[in-house]
Amino acid sequence: MVEVFKTNIQEAEQCNIIIGKLLEYFPNSTINFDLEDCDKILRIHASSISSHKIIELLNSHGFHCEVLL
Repeated sequence: MVEVFKTNIQEAEQCNIIIGKLLEYFPNSTINFDLEDCDKILRIHASSISSHKIIELLNSHGFHCEVLL
């Protein structure tokens, strides 16, 4: 399963922090950001994904996150 999110993350260092936090909840997943995209894309590939948990985690760190349809 792959889920794609629009974020407002700007820096690679911020990405690394968020990826580390997400891996705590989704340990066997592949997570990456595309900061070159205008939507600052976050992609998560995992067997089970909780969009609500991902959005909640990014919001708790001061970032905007929404599912990209």
